[in-house]
Amino acid sequence: MKDEELLRYSRQIMLPEMDVAGQQALVDATVLIIGMGGLGCPVAMYLAAAGVGHLIIADDDRVELTNLQRQIAHGQESIGQLKVASAEQNLKRLNPEVKVTAIAARVQDAELADLVAQVDLVIDASDNFKTRFAINRACVAGGKPLVSGAAIRMEGQVAVFDARNADSPCYQCLYGGGDEEDGTCSTNGVMAPVVGIIGSVQAMEAIKVLAKVGETLTGRLLLLDAANMQWREMRLPRDPNCPVCG
Repeated sequence: MKDEELLRYSRQIMLPEMDVAGQQALVDATVLIIGMGGLGCPVAMYLAAAGVGHLIIADDDRVELTNLQRQIAHGQESIGQLKVASAEQNLKRLNPEVKVTAIAARVQDAELADLVAQVDLVIDASDNFKTRFAINRACVAGGKPLVSGAAIRMEGQVAVFDARNADSPCYQCLYGGGDEEDGTCSTNGVMAPVVGIIGSVQAMEAIKVLAKVGETLTGRLLLLDAANMQWREMRLPRDPNCPVCG
């Protein structure tokens, strides 16, 4: 790392668990973030600020006025822009040392598998089961860790699924067939800080996985009830009959 980078990340490097080796692991890492909405914005901003060397951000949507209540990488002037273009501008403003690759598309199938193969970790910041299941399949097939988050109304959840760990469940183990008609923020609403809280936890978990710091949420599901500001934790066993990882 250059002297300027050592100074920029000095408050992290001071942590004995992190040190220079942990920070270098972040600088050398490539992370794929799918979704530049309420979750993807804080995840990307914290990972950029923390020094993850290369962020690949994917989203095919454009910024709308209703997004600005919670999607903090976008501003009033971003309305009408592609979300990945708006986010890229803000991420580079936040940390010019970070490489950002913006993909203005809904990545799937072969393209998704190819992207997963190029990265060290995947962040699922999407908002529907179909995409989440596709991301999970690609991560299991590619042997890449997945940090999954979801938020709606005043509730949220975070989990880590690590295909490199023989005991780790996958997203399919948790939700089985899922519900293709799952609710979204546009139909159910969401409190702005909830996505910030969940996105921040996702960023923290990603840093822990990449830098090998602390104990990750692998095999555990963290649930937030923001109305009462209560956290619950559930253990997630691997399903031996799971069609994806079983």
